[in-house]
Amino acid sequence: MELIFHRGTLLLQGELPADLAETLPGVLWDPRVRCHRAPARRYPEIAAALTRRGVRFVDRIRPADRTLPDDPAGRSGPRLRPYQEAALLRWTLAGRRGLVVLPTGAGKTHVGIAAMRHLNRPTLFLVPTRVLMEQWLVRLREAGVDEPGCYGDGRRELKPVTVSTFESGYRWMERLGDRFDLLVVDEVHHFGGGARDEALEMSVAPARLGLTATPPSDEAASRLRSLVGPTVYELAVSDLAGRFLAPFERRRIRVRLTPAERYRYDARMATFRAVSRAFFSGRSDATWPMFVAVASRTEEGRRALRALREARTLLCWPEGKRRAVATLLQRHRDERTLVFTTDNRTAYAIARAHLLMPITCDIGRKERDDVLARFRTGELRAIVSSRVLNEGVDVPDAQVGIVVGGAMGRREHVQRVGRLLRPAPMKRAIVYELVVEDSSEVRRSDQRNLGLAARPPVAV
Repeated sequence: MELIFHRGTLLLQGELPADLAETLPGVLWDPRVRCHRAPARRYPEIAAALTRRGVRFVDRIRPADRTLPDDPAGRSGPRLRPYQEAALLRWTLAGRRGLVVLPTGAGKTHVGIAAMRHLNRPTLFLVPTRVLMEQWLVRLREAGVDEPGCYGDGRRELKPVTVSTFESGYRWMERLGDRFDLLVVDEVHHFGGGARDEALEMSVAPARLGLTATPPSDEAASRLRSLVGPTVYELAVSDLAGRFLAPFERRRIRVRLTPAERYRYDARMATFRAVSRAFFSGRSDATWPMFVAVASRTEEGRRALRALREARTLLCWPEGKRRAVATLLQRHRDERTLVFTTDNRTAYAIARAHLLMPITCDIGRKERDDVLARFRTGELRAIVSSRVLNEGVDVPDAQVGIVVGGAMGRREHVQRVGRLLRPAPMKRAIVYELVVEDSSEVRRSDQRNLGLAARPPVAV
C-alpha cells in the first residue's frame, strides 16, 4: 500500500482490509481512481492507524529527514517572555496542536516563530492580509530565516519556511499541502465558519498552531478543534497589563441625545421592537439570522430592519459624541491619540471637523504607511479609523484611545485596546468609550468589555 498526496487529498493505493477502511477517519472509496481517498488533514491519524494494525505501507508524503536548514549566523529567534514559554509548552503537551489566545501586543508572532524553531520542520505561516504577510516576513528574517518564501501579492516563492495570505493558501494548497509539517495560522478566528476552511483541510501538516487575540465562538471553536486543535493557552488584557503590557485606565463617558435625536431614536426602535418581539416571543430556539431571514420577506419586516439601521446610524455620531470628541482631542492635544469609529462616514466626519488624517479602506497602502510613519515621529498627533486598524496593521505607539463606536463586539474591542498597550517607560494608557445613555449601546458596551477580563486557566 502507498500513501500519496493528490491535489489536497490523501490516496490510499493498494489493498486495504474492508473492516479497517470503515474505521479510518474520513476515508471513502473513490470509484474514479479505484482506491480510497481522505482529506489531507487526516494523514497523521490514518498513518498511525495503519501502523497500529500492522499494515505495511510506503509513505510517499513526508520524508523522515525533512528539517530546516541551519542558520549560518547562529540566530535562534526571539527571546520569549515567561507567558510565551508557557504557551509554547502547553501547545507541545497538547500534541503540537491547538490555539494560543493572547492580547494584541503580547507577542503572538514570537510564539509562532518559537514553535517553528522548536519543531525544526518545514513551516507554512497563513495570515489574513498582505500587510500581515510583509510583517511576518520581516520578523522571520530578524529571527534568522534569510530567505522565507512568499505566496501572495502576485508572488509564488516556495521555501522551507513560507508565508502565505489566506487567499493564496486557499488557491494553491492543492500543490502546497504536502510540503509542510507545521501550519501556523495567524488570526485563526477567521476560520471555522466554512469560508476558506478547505485551505486547512488540504494540508497534511500534523503540527498546527492557531494564534488570535480573542477566542472563537462556540460554533467556530468546535470546527477549529478538528482543523487546528483546542484552545491550549489563553490570557486576557487584564492578565498582562501593568507588567508585560502598559497599564491602562478605561473611562466610559455617557452622552445624552438631544430631544430631537431622542424622539427619532425611540420612534425607530419602537417600529423595530414591535416586529422583533412578536417573532421572538415564546420561541426559545429563535436566532437573529432566523429573524432577519423571516423579516426580509415582508414589507413590515423590512420596515423594522430599516428602522433598526437608522437607529444605529443615529447612535454613531450624535451631538453629544461630537462635543465629547472635541473636548477629548483638546485635552490630549499633546499626546498620540487613536480615534475609533463604527463606520467610514463617522471617520470622515471627525476628520473634517478636527483636521485629522483618516485611515479607512479607501486609503491606499502607500498613503496609509506614510500617515503611520508621520504618526510615529509625532508629526501627526491623532488619526481616526473605522476598522482598518483593528488587526493586521503595525500601529505606532499611542497613549490615548477614543472609542466613538463599534460594531464587531468583543473581538474588535480587544484589538482596539491592544493598539494602545505597547509598553514604554512611565506609560499609562487611557481608553475613553463614548456610550449613549438609555440605548442599545449600554448593553453592547458591557458585553464587549468582558473580553478584557481575566480568564480562568485552560486545562490541557
